Amino acid sequence: MRSVAILFPGQGCLTPDAGPQARARWPELVDRAGELLGADPFDQAQATTASAQPAIFVASLAAWRELDLAPGDVRAMAGHSLGEYTALAAAGALDTDDALRLTILRGEAMARAARRHPDGSMVALLGAEPAQAARLAAQHGVALANDNAPGQLVVSGARPDLRALVASARTEGIKTMELDVAGAFHSPDMRDAVLPLRRALEATPRREPRVPVISGHTARPFADLPGELSRAVVAPVRWREVMQELRAQGAEEFVDVGPGRVLERLVKRNPPSEVARGVAA
Repeated sequence: MRSVAILFPGQGCLTPDAGPQARARWPELVDRAGELLGADPFDQAQATTASAQPAIFVASLAAWRELDLAPGDVRAMAGHSLGEYTALAAAGALDTDDALRLTILRGEAMARAARRHPDGSMVALLGAEPAQAARLAAQHGVALANDNAPGQLVVSGARPDLRALVASARTEGIKTMELDVAGAFHSPDMRDAVLPLRRALEATPRREPRVPVISGHTARPFADLPGELSRAVVAPVRWREVMQELRAQGAEEFVDVGPGRVLERLVKRNPPSEVARGVAA
């Protein structure tokens, strides 16, 4: 028997073939997303967060549905940011339709919050230590948004503050890269999304997951879905610690259920080194 952890990606993972592959794998789910959203989510997925989030959910869950694993192979699941909703649906903690509705609400709420802060953006700090990134973020009034792997951290905030941080980081020998995002995600700029998301989560039926699902907010198995998922939009994604917890849960193999290969690459950057493979999506 294998000991597999299933990984579901968040924004920034879509590939050009994600929509056609999702429709081939689960056309009813693509149609349902279009019905709830009012348009095919893949049509505007590159242009707006409100479409990108349900598109990624649909593509990832459709790929998961076709994954060839024996009962008992999966030890745990985790999702990066938005991917948590896919993981919870795949694990049976949320009904598929409920999870889809939540991702649409989340995408719309975060898009509205981003429009209220139009200067928001995110910058990756490549080669930085967590303490360095936290210090630079505090000095320049931005938020530490992602701790993805050793040497790969992301900060989030207003572009003028991020430009000042980039100048400071470069004097310390840290390489930087501005991300192509629509806002300062996982920062206080997203606070207006917290309450509507929490209310919707509290009103949504929940079940015990079939396998542990690791929260990116606590880096532990989910214990309070409404609280942890709603707070996560303004808090850092603790992905490096999530990977450690998945190993503590007994995972020896990691499967990135696309689209893209973002999390597969992060597996390789998070020691100990493990064999990672992806699922086309």
